[in-house]
Amino acid sequence: GDSIVAIVGLGGGGSHIVQQAAHLGVSHFMLFDPDKVEESNLNRLIGATSQDATAETLKTTVALRLIKGINPMAEVECVSGKWQEHQALLRRCDIIFGCLDSYRDRYELEVMARRYLVPYLDIGMDVHEADDGCCVSGQVILSMPGHLCMRCLGFLREELLAREAENYGAAGGRPQVVWANGSLASAAVGVFTQLFTPWHKAHAPTVYLEYDGSSQTLTSS
Repeated sequence: GDSIVAIVGLGGGGSHIVQQAAHLGVSHFMLFDPDKVEESNLNRLIGATSQDATAETLKTTVALRLIKGINPMAEVECVSGKWQEHQALLRRCDIIFGCLDSYRDRYELEVMARRYLVPYLDIGMDVHEADDGCCVSGQVILSMPGHLCMRCLGFLREELLAREAENYGAAGGRPQVVWANGSLASAAVGVFTQLFTPWHKAHAPTVYLEYDGSSQTLTSS
C-alpha cells in the first residue's frame, strides 16, 4: 500500500499493469508516458475510449482516470514526457515497471534502476511472421540490484540494441495483442506481489519468463 510504484510506458502492457496494481491496493503511483491516445491504440489500451482518441487525450490522463475510478484516494504523479528527462523522480520509487517498445530504452531504464538500487520489472512482446500466420512472443524479467541483469540473462544483445523499436507491421496496423499483453502484465504483477508482500515467502532474485502466444504458455527461460 505505501510502496511507490513507477510504470514507464502506458500502452498495451503498461495500461494492464496500471489497472491490476490499482485493484491490488497500490496507493502511490508514478506514471511516465509522453504519448497521446490514437484511434489505432483502442484495441489494446485499457481504459481508453473513442472520445479519448478524438480528443488526443494523454495516456497519463487515461491511466490517472483508471486508478482514481478504482481508488479515489490514490496518490498519482503523472509525467507526460520522456522518463530520461525526469530520472530524479524514479529514485524515490520502490519498484519500476518498464513497458517499453525500444530495446535501447529498456537497457537505459535498467541501468538507471541499478544505479539507484531499485528493482526493475520488464515486460515486452513482439509479433512476427511465421509460415502459418503470425507468431506472438514476449518476456517478463525481474532485474534485482546485485543479481543478474538483462544482458547477463542473454535477453539484451548488441543486435537487438541496434534496433530502434519493435515492428508490429506483420500483424497489421491494429494488432490483436490485448490478450498477450494481459498475460505478460498479470505475470509481472504476480512477481511484484510476491516481492512486496508475504504472499510467497521464497521468491527468486531473478525471474526470466518467456511467453509463447501460440501455445499460451509462460515458461522459465
